[in-house]
Amino acid sequence: MLSTPASFTHQGTARLFERLADRYDAWYDGPAGRVLFPLEVGCLAPLLRGSGRPRLEIGVGSGRFAHSLGIDFGLDPARAPLSLARQRGIMPVQGAGEALPLGDGTIAAILLVVTLCFADNPKALLAEARRVLAPGGTLLLGMVFADSPWGAWYQRKATQGHPFYSSARSLTHVNVQQMLADAGFVVRRARSTLVQPPSDTPHAEPILDGYVPEAGFVALQVA
Repeated sequence: MLSTPASFTHQGTARLFERLADRYDAWYDGPAGRVLFPLEVGCLAPLLRGSGRPRLEIGVGSGRFAHSLGIDFGLDPARAPLSLARQRGIMPVQGAGEALPLGDGTIAAILLVVTLCFADNPKALLAEARRVLAPGGTLLLGMVFADSPWGAWYQRKATQGHPFYSSARSLTHVNVQQMLADAGFVVRRARSTLVQPPSDTPHAEPILDGYVPEAGFVALQVA
């Protein structure tokens, strides 16, 4: 089942990231971010290698992943994070993933890092991604699944009032697999990391090929 916060709206989520853009971005330079971010990038990068251009990240935020993964354009509904993404060399586009301001078949690769969890309508977003993706293009997802130990840990933080986690939608692996299938996508490859127990003081660990149910971060390459 998809768990959706009662106050979840496109405008509400945009206002949150507008107001807390600097706090969101600063997390990556903190103790947990300095460990988790390289693991997540390392999980994603091989699945994007060899894809064509242009590349788009939907839900680009402050552009950390886009910058590290060689993404050309970043779309986000909030202006403040886009300003940070521009400073990292990403061409910013303000808008919603459910209504991409792009022509059919114009994008070679699309990146979504936990974006489905913050989308108003994740099914509509995936349909739009399918529409703008060029034939033979790649859709790459980075997910924290609700039915993993890390997903459950973040949900507990949400109940304690954490501003970002309490605004996110809880998606299980089965939820996402079904939404991808409904949009006409097929998972080609997966990579997983964060098999360690969740904590505020994570440590580096290997990145594993395939989908590991207990992993805190999973990358899915779909086409």
